[in-house]
Amino acid sequence: MDGDAVGPGEDRDVRPARPTRRAADALARSDANAGAVRAARAARGLIPDTRGALHGTRTSDRVARLIGESRPDRPSVVRELGLGAVQVWQALVSRRLNRDDNPVSATILFTDLVGFSTWALDAGDDQVLRLLAQVNDVTESVVTARAGSVVKQLGDGTMAVFLDGTEAIEAAYEAICAVSALTIDGYRPQLRAGLHTGTPRAVGDDFLGVDVNIAARVADAAGPGELLVSDATLVVADAARYHRRRRRFKAKGVPRDLEVFAVVPRYDPGAGRTDPARH
Repeated sequence: MDGDAVGPGEDRDVRPARPTRRAADALARSDANAGAVRAARAARGLIPDTRGALHGTRTSDRVARLIGESRPDRPSVVRELGLGAVQVWQALVSRRLNRDDNPVSATILFTDLVGFSTWALDAGDDQVLRLLAQVNDVTESVVTARAGSVVKQLGDGTMAVFLDGTEAIEAAYEAICAVSALTIDGYRPQLRAGLHTGTPRAVGDDFLGVDVNIAARVADAAGPGELLVSDATLVVADAARYHRRRRRFKAKGVPRDLEVFAVVPRYDPGAGRTDPARH
């Protein structure tokens, strides 16, 4: 009889699991332990939530999303601890940038819809809410894609901040174009935008200071579909990428020597961009 065969009444020889397999099984059981998952989740709930603040953590936001989407149907201690680690990192960075005595160098964007109030009077609440939802979604999507952060929605407009002046200009221009492509029962909204770079103070999830007010005044001076940019923003941006036309500008509470320019991106064959000024 073959030495590997098992005779009648004999127990089959079952080899003990390898140490690595036993360790893996033990970890899997521990990872799914309901009590441990609850404890890890409760601990994560004690970590400050920094969503909405400008702290340059877009990469960590993507990491958190990937961790959260990893087998979400199964409880996991490791997943909770991983999300907690990301939150701790974001809280530390946010605390560093959001101190009231530490102004943040940033480019501030304001947008709003031109002629919105007149249209809204006849459009009705449902259409108004539908339009605002679409405009806000489009604007936030563009801002986020350009490494910016939406600070708050302002009725028919948005306030956002960027650490990079060039990205801010690109986002503002793209938002104007994206909103102009929307249609609500034949109505095509027109967005205007203004940018200014300075050192606003980050207070919680908001930004305050003279530079914020200047950015708002610059946006107020823009026409339908127009992007106005202060000279301070052009200094920190790649100015060679844009057509610039100086605009006469005067506003209360704004330095007299502030220069403002209407800006349009240049044609870039490598990026496949067309220059609107040629059409």
